Amino acid sequence: MKLAVLKETRSGETRVAATQETVKKFISLGASVVVQSGAGEAARFADADYQSAGASISPSAADAAQGADIILKVLAPSSEELRVIGRGSKLIAILSAYKDPDSVAAYARLGVDAMAMELMPRITRAQSMDVLSSQSNLAGYKAVIDAAAYYGRALPMMMTAAGTIAPAKVFIMGAGVAGLQAIATARRLGAVVSATDVRFAAKEQVNSLGATFVTVDEEAMKEAETEGGYAKEMSQDFQSRQAEFVAGHIAKQDIVITTALIPGRPAPKLVSADMVRSMKPGSVIVDLAVEAGGNVELSRAGEAIETGGVTILGFNNVPGRLAADASSLYARNIYNFIAAFFDKDTKSLDADPEDAIIKAITLTRGGAVVHEAFAAKEEAEPVLEAEAEPDDAPEDTTDAEDED
Repeated sequence: MKLAVLKETRSGETRVAATQETVKKFISLGASVVVQSGAGEAARFADADYQSAGASISPSAADAAQGADIILKVLAPSSEELRVIGRGSKLIAILSAYKDPDSVAAYARLGVDAMAMELMPRITRAQSMDVLSSQSNLAGYKAVIDAAAYYGRALPMMMTAAGTIAPAKVFIMGAGVAGLQAIATARRLGAVVSATDVRFAAKEQVNSLGATFVTVDEEAMKEAETEGGYAKEMSQDFQSRQAEFVAGHIAKQDIVITTALIPGRPAPKLVSADMVRSMKPGSVIVDLAVEAGGNVELSRAGEAIETGGVTILGFNNVPGRLAADASSLYARNIYNFIAAFFDKDTKSLDADPEDAIIKAITLTRGGAVVHEAFAAKEEAEPVLEAEAEPDDAPEDTTDAEDED
């Protein structure tokens, strides 16, 4: 089985889908690995590192993908990349199909078996393959580091001969993977941390990290929680009271970090322009959902802006700002997935279509759209590669970082 690791071409993408470590592991399984020259450059992984691990280096994406059984990427392929992927090849990447459903039909028309890693089910045996969790973990950490860099004061309390410096107040909105890591990081830096979430079950996790869980009405949240631990839709009265409570709480904070994402839908607006204006000059807001529309009304994707003395950070691809670590975790997610379904006798990926993991992440197979979320929308018919026009390929996509 031949695996091809392609270089990312999307603007601002610094990660790579394989590392020296995972190349060695793939080869030990019995696979061969070809890496496009420069694929790991932005993450500080040199071609020589891959070669020393046993991989071959190809000068271009076309050369690397030639005859490959599996194509490994971080993000969905561009128009040019998609054209070099051979019929019958398996594409494994963060494909962001909900953002770009037309791309799913394109994969089917080209006969590419597309597997979207961001759709990995959150079940026990898939935890080591969960790219959203691994990348969100880093995003939560980096959000606090970025906020501290833009915040013009110290985060911890400092008692000096010249007087005492009060600790910064940090508010985390959303206690999923990114939110919990942000809480832990802010606490390690000495800040006073509070957090909120729509799930009352998150209170115990928040408190265990030394932060305060804040909400307007805990009893109402308990009653609205399902047996599975998920939150039902809250009443309009609760939503109004919660919004008023959060507005008052935000006005007292030095740093606010928002992490809420809804798969397949725009990010919910949590912080209004009025809330931003209520914060003290010098305060910082980090919007980790900015690529999905943003949790903050005034945030701008890819920008750090200041309004009324409040800095709003809307950096794209926050995990990619820690390229080496993000690549290492992502590459391990990919390896763990392939290794779990690798047949050592046939040296191939033995992916049972009915397996819960395979069924959840497979978008297309054998020239047809098979994922239930997309199959009903369009029945794709196989065509020759030469028939596909550039517009059939997916547009620019980015990965969702958390599901709070």
